[in-house]
Amino acid sequence: MTTGGGSIQSIRRVKSGGSAEDRARVAAEIDEACRRVGFIQILGHGIPTATTDAFASAMDGFFALDLETKKTFIVPGGSNRGFTPPKAESLSLSLSLGVESATRMNDFFEAFNVGASASDFPALGLDPHIYAENLWPEVDGYQTAIEAYFSEAARVARSLTDIFAAALGLEAGFFDAVTDHSIDVLRMNNYALPPGSIDLDGDLIGMSEHTDFGIVTVLWADRVKGLQVLGEGIWHDVSPADGALLINLGYLTARWTNERWMSTLHRVKPPIVDGTIARRRSAAFFHDGNADATITTIPSCVEPGAVPLYPPITVGEHIARKLAGSRAGTRNESAEREAARVVAAGG
Repeated sequence: MTTGGGSIQSIRRVKSGGSAEDRARVAAEIDEACRRVGFIQILGHGIPTATTDAFASAMDGFFALDLETKKTFIVPGGSNRGFTPPKAESLSLSLSLGVESATRMNDFFEAFNVGASASDFPALGLDPHIYAENLWPEVDGYQTAIEAYFSEAARVARSLTDIFAAALGLEAGFFDAVTDHSIDVLRMNNYALPPGSIDLDGDLIGMSEHTDFGIVTVLWADRVKGLQVLGEGIWHDVSPADGALLINLGYLTARWTNERWMSTLHRVKPPIVDGTIARRRSAAFFHDGNADATITTIPSCVEPGAVPLYPPITVGEHIARKLAGSRAGTRNESAEREAARVVAAGG
C-alpha cells in the first residue's frame, strides 16, 4: 500500500468542516487521488468503534446461520435486497467482456443487502422495486446494528460528495439535487468456503473484476488479504489501515467527469493463508444517486471543442444495465471502455 505512484492514496481527514485552508487542502488531495487511482483510504471519518464492532458482530451472526436458513431471505424478481448465495453472480459480467462465453457464475462470496426504501420517502411515490423494502433476519441486535452503521456510512458518503464538489470546482451543494433520494445500498459480503468442499480450478474467484456502479463507495473491510485494485496496469493488494475506511469511485462519477476521475477496477482473489482459503468480510455502502437523476458530463471536464466520452443516462437505467450483466449475463453495451481496461491489464 503506497501513497505515491501506486494503488491507493491515504487521506487523513474527510470532514467538510474546518478552516478554508483545511478544506482546500483536502479537496486538492482528493482531486489528485481521484485523477491517479480513484481508490483512497480515510482516517478521522468519525464512525465510533463501538458502531463498527456491533456491525461486524451482526454480520457474523447472520452469516453463521446454515445455508438453507439464509436462503429463506432470497428475494425473487431481481430485487437488490436480501441474501445472495455463493456463485449466484459474476460481477465481471457487469462489464461488457466475456458475456457470450459465460456458462456459470464463479464468484464465491455470499452477501446480504439492505438499502433506502420507498417508505423512507413517502411523498415521492418511488418505484418499490428499485427502492425495495428491507428484510430483517431474527439475529440478536441485527437490525439495530445494521441501521446504525448504515446511517454513519451515509454521512461519510455525503461528506465526500461535498468534498468532490469543491475538488471539481463546482458550486457547493452540486450533488444535493441528485442524491436527496439516492439509491443507497449496503452490501455485506462474506468470503468463505466449507473446508475441503471445492478445489480451486483457476476460475473460482472471491469477486471478479468490476467497477462499482454509482457515485462513491464507502467500504469497511477486515484486514484479511484478497482485495486487489488495478493501478498503472498492475493489480495491487490492498488492506485497510487499522480503523480506516476504503473509498472508491463508481462508474457514474467517471461518466460525470469525462474520466478526469476514474472508477477503479477491483476484484477479490481467494484469500489463501497457509494453503487454505481464509474467511474474509467486507461491507460496501453504495451511494448511487437518485434513480430519476440524469447524469450529463460536467462541462468543465470537457476540453473546448471536444465531444464528451459518454451520452447522458439516468441513474436508474445505468444501475439496471449493470445488474442485468452481473446477475443475468445480459451484455452491457455501455461498459466497453471499462472492459478494455481489464483486457489491457490481462485481467
